[in-house]
Amino acid sequence: MRIHRLKKSKDFSLTLKRGRSIADSSLVIYYKKNEESIPFRVGFSVGKKVGKAVERNYYKRILREMMRKYSLRIKNGYDLVIIARVGVREKGYQEIENSLLKLLKKASLLKGDFMV
Repeated sequence: MRIHRLKKSKDFSLTLKRGRSIADSSLVIYYKKNEESIPFRVGFSVGKKVGKAVERNYYKRILREMMRKYSLRIKNGYDLVIIARVGVREKGYQEIENSLLKLLKKASLLKGDFMV
């Protein structure tokens, strides 16, 4: 399933300023309820401390794929910004996926009784 992306810097900044956040050593998720009843929208950010552009794009692709994979299980009506921290470099795909799911569950963004 296709995921809806946050692309405008206005949308990013509103989510970062007015949204709530939840974090662990490798990821930070900012989320806020959006006004529309559209499916969730998500934006990705990876700072320069993580590495050069090739490495930053790699982590964005990984996170994008994880969100696509679980898109049917995420509640609609939210804007999300997922930021990868430097700690993401020490983790493998499975650890990053577990971290993302734990944060989504902790923020109550997963539908139903999805087990992590």
